[in-house]
Amino acid sequence: MNWQAIWAIYTFEMSRFFRTLLQSFVSPVISTSLYFVVFGAAIGSRIDEVEGVSYGAFIVPGLIMLSVMTQAISNASFGIYFPKFIGTIYELLSAPINFLEIVMGYVGAAATKALFIGTVILATSALFVDLTIQHPLAMVIFMLLTCLSFALFGFIIGIWAQNFEQLQLIPLLIVTPLVFLGGSFYSISMLPAAWQTISFFNPVVYLVSGFRWAFFGIADVPIGLSLLAIAGFTLLCLGIIWWIFKTGWRIRS
Repeated sequence: MNWQAIWAIYTFEMSRFFRTLLQSFVSPVISTSLYFVVFGAAIGSRIDEVEGVSYGAFIVPGLIMLSVMTQAISNASFGIYFPKFIGTIYELLSAPINFLEIVMGYVGAAATKALFIGTVILATSALFVDLTIQHPLAMVIFMLLTCLSFALFGFIIGIWAQNFEQLQLIPLLIVTPLVFLGGSFYSISMLPAAWQTISFFNPVVYLVSGFRWAFFGIADVPIGLSLLAIAGFTLLCLGIIWWIFKTGWRIRS
């Protein structure tokens, strides 16, 4: 394993993040504050509790998941797409490093950025509501796995995309709606029976449910299913990336 190459890619990607640290820090704080104003104050004034948890606290795991997923995807997709766009990806492919080391560098940096944003949002949420995390270790594990899996997914999008419009297509049209419809701001049990059944086909439901369980000990689906879902998604992304580098799909052409 060429750790020096991994570190070089990782630090290069992180340096781009730190150059805009103020923007990276202030933006999620403002967005989170607006969500609490709109959902916590406006809707929360009409919904006191959801499954024994105040509505303001109930939406915190969903807010964190929403930001972590979108940030992991956008950072990873742009990180690998830009070398494709300017042609420097051929320098990586000709260097004495394998695909796993390339993925570890780019995905590791994207996951780190998403983890930072998630931590900032968690700290910001504590300013608005009283939070008690019942299972802190499980919360950390879920957040790390989510950062990693969606950074891998973003890496795939970055390789698939052939222009900047396609780079934003899947996050805007697929991922964000799935997060909003995945129980981020409500419990699946609040829906009619037919819509509950439909919701269980949304993979984000399992991630949000498991993450919420780490906070409050309540979940829409069993915690084992949530872990199985995120582990399966991670393995699927790894398999697709392995196939991409093996065949050179949209990398060498």
